[in-house]
Amino acid sequence: MNEEQFLQALKEHNIDLTEKQIIQFKTYFEELVEWNEKMNLTAITDEPSVYLKHFFDSITAAFYVDLTGKKTLCDVGAGAGFPSIPLKICFPELHVTIVDSLNKRIGFLNHLAEKLELENMEFVHARAEDFGQNKAFREKFDIVTARAVARLSVLSELCIPLVKKGGLFVAMKGAAAEKELSDARRALTVLGAKLKKDYSFLLPVEESERNVFVFSKMKSTPNKYPRKPGVPNKSPIK
Repeated sequence: MNEEQFLQALKEHNIDLTEKQIIQFKTYFEELVEWNEKMNLTAITDEPSVYLKHFFDSITAAFYVDLTGKKTLCDVGAGAGFPSIPLKICFPELHVTIVDSLNKRIGFLNHLAEKLELENMEFVHARAEDFGQNKAFREKFDIVTARAVARLSVLSELCIPLVKKGGLFVAMKGAAAEKELSDARRALTVLGAKLKKDYSFLLPVEESERNVFVFSKMKSTPNKYPRKPGVPNKSPIK
């Protein structure tokens, strides 16, 4: 997907980028490639693949969830900034918090936000389990999202405690998502969330399957969740 195809594909979903936003994506690509030589951020570094598999893929969440206005969004385990930074570029009013367990990546993201002149960004170096028990962040966000971090039964425990009552947990998944959803049903109920809508589509060009699950936070998450670091992964809620 070249830049022109990227812009056209977004336009088809009513996302029209300004010249400034187009330049921000170009700069993002350049910084990603440059920093990737110093540290392992991504295996995908050629421009068409970055625009498709990182930028466009990240923005697909906005095709199904309203991200306009000054909403608060938390991205759990964002790695090199996906999906939250492409979303932030498209929707500058978003207040974005990114949590990641690797301090080097937080360093890259801080540099990137400065370079792209992004405001209302917060980067937190923490394990997601500890972050979810931090009263400053727990049940504080309108939207919590994650992309390809862990299977849904585990991801739910890391993300749902951060969502405020009435807010949304948006899980971005590839193929086999239905099986993950089935395995996560008990966890979702225990954590206080309910499936609102699920969307399945093919990524343009390569036509690989993608799924976006949107969950509503119906009630407060019990205080014991998330459990200690490593426990959700070893023993998902059954």
